[in-house]
Amino acid sequence: MRAFVALAEHLHFRDAAAALRMSQPALSGAVAALEETLGARLVERTTRRVLLTPAGERVARRAEAVLAELDRMVEEVRAVRGPLVGPLRVGVIPTVAPYLLPVVLPRLAEEFPDLDLSVREEQTEHIVAELLAGRLDVVLLALPVRVPGVTEVPLYDEDFVLVTPSSLKLDEPVPRAALRELDVILLNEGHCLRDQALEVCREVGAGATATTYATSLATLVQLVAGGLGATLVPETALPVETRRAPDLAPRRFAPPAPSRRVGLAFRTASPRAGEFEALAGCIRAAVGPLLSEPGVRSA
Repeated sequence: MRAFVALAEHLHFRDAAAALRMSQPALSGAVAALEETLGARLVERTTRRVLLTPAGERVARRAEAVLAELDRMVEEVRAVRGPLVGPLRVGVIPTVAPYLLPVVLPRLAEEFPDLDLSVREEQTEHIVAELLAGRLDVVLLALPVRVPGVTEVPLYDEDFVLVTPSSLKLDEPVPRAALRELDVILLNEGHCLRDQALEVCREVGAGATATTYATSLATLVQLVAGGLGATLVPETALPVETRRAPDLAPRRFAPPAPSRRVGLAFRTASPRAGEFEALAGCIRAAVGPLLSEPGVRSA
């Protein structure tokens, strides 16, 4: 049934198989088995694409509801077994994953040895959609999400730091108005950090360069090191990213510094809310050493 729902969504065997992380022959066999069980053809196979038959369209609608109820039943059973036991599917945004996971994963393994964790790194819009579709259980991202049916649990706040070439002369701490005189380079569209940086620039009437973008913070910092502009980096990412690039100057803003809040989000209807609170507590304990860094504090 999951194979057929994925095929109905993607209308392509290769894309559906990739989404489920299974082989195309296995997915095709699963769909054929469902057709045989129901005694009806659900899809029309052509050389280029897949079309749903009228029966397939009906089954696709019903299957999504059936799978949602099945997942809910499994979650309720897990909740009875104890906190954070069995599979847990976590989504994390790229501007959090490389800096938070190295300190969180070892603690999770120690405190919850029966947890079967899987992690998916994607941009905010995608992991929130996967969360709402039931393909992820909980997500780590910048708050607020502001999506109906989603509960948010704050974890920590962190300031943004202005990263420039060390040769650039600036007063410190840096007033936000200094951004008006700089070429601020950003992440590509889809990254929430891009939106947050743009908002900081708009507040002081500054613009961002429209010619240079990056897909990761690592590339962004390297572009700054190459003299292409300045950028905003979250405090927790600063030690990792600036270590890889020479001749950079991290400069902190005059208070109140621009900042972001990082937290958990999960479906409000999920019966595992208690588990996710336990997860949040574990993450807060793991990031404790980071709270000693300037610009990082409890939410």
